[in-house]
Amino acid sequence: MCNWTRTALVSLLLPLITVAADGLAQEKKFAADQMDTILYGVAYYPEYMPDDRLDKDIEMMKAAGITVVRVGESTWSSWEPRDGDFQFAWMQRVLDRMQQADIKVILGTPTYSIPTWLYKEHPEILVTHAGIAPPLNGSVYPTYPSSSAPGAYGPRQNYDFLNPYFRQYADRIIRQIVSHFNNHPAVIGYQIDNETFPTGVPTPYMNAAFLQRLKLKYKTPETINKIWGLSYWGQLVDNWDDLPPRDGILNPGYKLEWENFQHDVVTDYLAAQAKIVNEYKRPDQFITQDFSGGVHANIDQWAIARNLDVVAENPYFETQNRLNGRSIWLSGDLARSLKMANYLVTETNAQAIGWDSRTQYPQYPGQLRLVVYTHLAAGANMVEYWHWHSLHYGQETYWKGVLSHDLLPNRTYAEVTRVAAELKKIGAQLVNLRKDNKVAILVSTDSANALSYMPVSDRVNYMTVLQQMHNSLYDLNLEPDFVRVGDPNLARYRVLLVPPLYSASDRELQQLADYVKSGGQVVMSFKSGFTNEFSTVRDVMAPGPLRAAAGFHYQEFSNLAEPEKLTPDPYKAGDQNLGSVWQEFLIPDTADALSWFDDPYWHLPAITRNQYGSGSLIYEATYVTDVLQREVIRDVLSHAGLTGPDQNLPDAVKIRHGRNSQGKALHYYLNFSGKEQTASYSYGDGSDLLTTNAVFKGGALKIKPWDLAIIEER
Repeated sequence: MCNWTRTALVSLLLPLITVAADGLAQEKKFAADQMDTILYGVAYYPEYMPDDRLDKDIEMMKAAGITVVRVGESTWSSWEPRDGDFQFAWMQRVLDRMQQADIKVILGTPTYSIPTWLYKEHPEILVTHAGIAPPLNGSVYPTYPSSSAPGAYGPRQNYDFLNPYFRQYADRIIRQIVSHFNNHPAVIGYQIDNETFPTGVPTPYMNAAFLQRLKLKYKTPETINKIWGLSYWGQLVDNWDDLPPRDGILNPGYKLEWENFQHDVVTDYLAAQAKIVNEYKRPDQFITQDFSGGVHANIDQWAIARNLDVVAENPYFETQNRLNGRSIWLSGDLARSLKMANYLVTETNAQAIGWDSRTQYPQYPGQLRLVVYTHLAAGANMVEYWHWHSLHYGQETYWKGVLSHDLLPNRTYAEVTRVAAELKKIGAQLVNLRKDNKVAILVSTDSANALSYMPVSDRVNYMTVLQQMHNSLYDLNLEPDFVRVGDPNLARYRVLLVPPLYSASDRELQQLADYVKSGGQVVMSFKSGFTNEFSTVRDVMAPGPLRAAAGFHYQEFSNLAEPEKLTPDPYKAGDQNLGSVWQEFLIPDTADALSWFDDPYWHLPAITRNQYGSGSLIYEATYVTDVLQREVIRDVLSHAGLTGPDQNLPDAVKIRHGRNSQGKALHYYLNFSGKEQTASYSYGDGSDLLTTNAVFKGGALKIKPWDLAIIEER
């Protein structure tokens, strides 16, 4: 890379790569929680069809009750088949016809797959190639090919985010599209890019920008020498130009800084797209970006969300007898929490899914309908399927849409039609669902990444514990928010669940201690407080700044080759009263030991509780079983006054609550089973919005297999 290119790049991106963008200053009139009704639709790609059937598709959409489509997000080569030759007529026709049919449109920026002519001119833009999809490992959920360097054409989103040629052409196509269609009445919003993740590949542009980041942040090489411990293995950096690139680096501090740099690169890339769109869009139009389902450690979802008007999620899920709301609500709770507002579902299962034909498990009758309301119960204001029609070619041939490959009405189309008719009647009573949750799960991407550099197990990691905690709340019928470490408003929650807070600053740990002291109830996992924000082990007695709040200290720890029995069994977990994977040798100061390892050598506390100020902290010094985790959390919730009749419902019946735009309480009762369930209704008198039947407090709800009831209080 020539010096002028590097200098130009750094001067262009330096303000962005140093501190993640904090949002855009332009006034935004769109509000995610002020929509008129639920939007229901599909992603639509007329350019993928074997022949022209736009009119037929719209006729079928209109008959089904589709109200919104997402278009254009993967079609750069259709917009610009040759350098500078912009083609708009094909999309103009689509938008005009959608407007005539009164179907709203979300228009995507097409940047996640570059055209072949751009690859020919600048092949260095591409940084990865696809490997082979790994085995399913007993799951019915799809697996995807791994990405490896060097780059090759074919995979999507395998570009160097900081390549100036890519950015130049990407900015140009976005400006062309949005400025051309910004006043089209069908367009209600824009999706920037698509499920955007960093590649992590240390290109010359990435290395140059990373070095400039370090210079600004740490001033001198002596700082990183100290905080990262570069004297180890004789890797001291005497001059900034001596800093080695990311390839081959094993130092945890360096790797964590690089990971956070990658976060900022993606955040700033999306912020730059949002900035362009904001120059042209109408005040009533929104900007969104669609996260793939779940909580991610390789992007900063909170930082990205600050540049969006509304968050979107693409939650896919297991079907048939494996269908439940776990992964759907994990994604939904995260999406809702990012802006503490309603969100959009831009992709979810229509029929069977998969990058090949190994995971073709279509939903049972009724499941598609149940899932729509599962999304809405978490706060979604829109549900879209990926996609309208099944593809006849390409990698996603078996990721089926509403229509099968024959493009004719089918069972899924009929169920979509039924749902659309219901939403037409009651959508205005379901939209803008507001939550007032009193329990939250703390998210630390630094801890997730730092612990992955020094794993405790091949099967247990940060996300394992986070999902276990969320699953416990799911089992207990209690819905959480997610909060990121350092959130200044923890006091709005009575209970905080903390997965391994392995890497955190003294200030962040002290904030947690203050939360407990002020009355908060915490359940905290092993490995918390062990390293600082640089992934460097503290040189004080573990758990460092958490010691007073946790009420113990320790110096030793051990892996556990086999699960070990705990004693006594205060949570009545029975044969699941076990710890595994990891054990910290806790020595109580003020904490009470609730259970101990039943071991002749290490008969030490496994779970402790410490009263600190007016709150308490439960600490798990081992990886507990799912059953034990659930019962620990149940006990804490009970002491916090957060349990009640919802915890006595049948296991298959899940419940979610909120208030609608009219201020009325809504209660979703969802039956995730193939058997009829009877649930006791414990709230104010009202009616089932789906049947209009009156429902009275203390009465019984009979819920058919894969069905639900939505009770609106009077």
